Amino acid sequence: MSTLTTAPTLSPTVNSAVFYEAHTGLTAPRKTLSPWLFYDEAGSQLFERITQLPEYYLTRTERAIFAAHADEIIQRAADSVTHPAPALTLIELGAGTATKTGILLTATVRRQGGVVYQPVDVSESALAEASENILSNIPGVTVRCQVADYTREPLPLDRLPNTRTLALYIGSSIGNFAPADAIEVLANLRAQLQPGDRLLLGTDLAPGTHKTTEDLLSAYNDAAGTTAAFNLNVLTRLNRDLGANFKIANFRHQACWNPHESRIEMHLEATQSHTVTIPGISSLHFSQGETIHTENSYKFTPQAIAALLDSSGFTSTQTWNDPQALFAVTLATAV
Repeated sequence: MSTLTTAPTLSPTVNSAVFYEAHTGLTAPRKTLSPWLFYDEAGSQLFERITQLPEYYLTRTERAIFAAHADEIIQRAADSVTHPAPALTLIELGAGTATKTGILLTATVRRQGGVVYQPVDVSESALAEASENILSNIPGVTVRCQVADYTREPLPLDRLPNTRTLALYIGSSIGNFAPADAIEVLANLRAQLQPGDRLLLGTDLAPGTHKTTEDLLSAYNDAAGTTAAFNLNVLTRLNRDLGANFKIANFRHQACWNPHESRIEMHLEATQSHTVTIPGISSLHFSQGETIHTENSYKFTPQAIAALLDSSGFTSTQTWNDPQALFAVTLATAV
């Protein structure tokens, strides 16, 4: 039977972490907020709605790749010169509600009869939902959750004897980091793995033959306004967690393509000149048209993916794409 051995627990430092991010980003010459602030309970729910939007091709495309190739992915991840090949333990960075991960977990259970799955996320509510869904639908999975910021805190690598770790970093989450930071995130992961462990990396591809800039912009500025609500929710979080007095109506969502950096940028643009106060932080003045830069989403070429992995201590093993080459799922090996 599936079991939940460790319940998620919320870090007591969460509000101090929110304050640090707000103080650091909003007092900078060009105001920013870290994208992990999106993922409180409301933000996580909004993001799940985004993944179901017709404009947001990323989630359904990656899911289709998993559906078509899950058994092959898991078999390649387990391939070994030893006999029998080691069982896999799966850990997932930024797991969210793990809706796509179930496809890979089912394939792993099919291969080896059972699997320990260790999801890591900053959202306690998302992990609770992920645990409930997996335990209800995939017999043979043991779920061990950790509420943590995997970019700052050690991963809960619970290595069992005669197993190999398969780290999942899917959904193109690595695209939220600037190139140097992306290398650091993956290098930190590599430092906690053993040679021969695997990484499954999902990356959104740059515009090309089958993908236009307009496709990208639509994915981050949907007609229903769900992405706008997701972006603006970060201000609601600051009001709640820090006692700030942001007036949400004074900002609007903005998404743009930066071809020089190969990234989509999300901003919150002030619609009028005004001042915001946050306890412990000096008053923040916003000029009309000034923005808070809330997220980057880098888009990759195959060459950029290979270079990222190589710089982080991994080597590419195999890549799977959808028929239109919108998205890539790459299996890499820790060296």
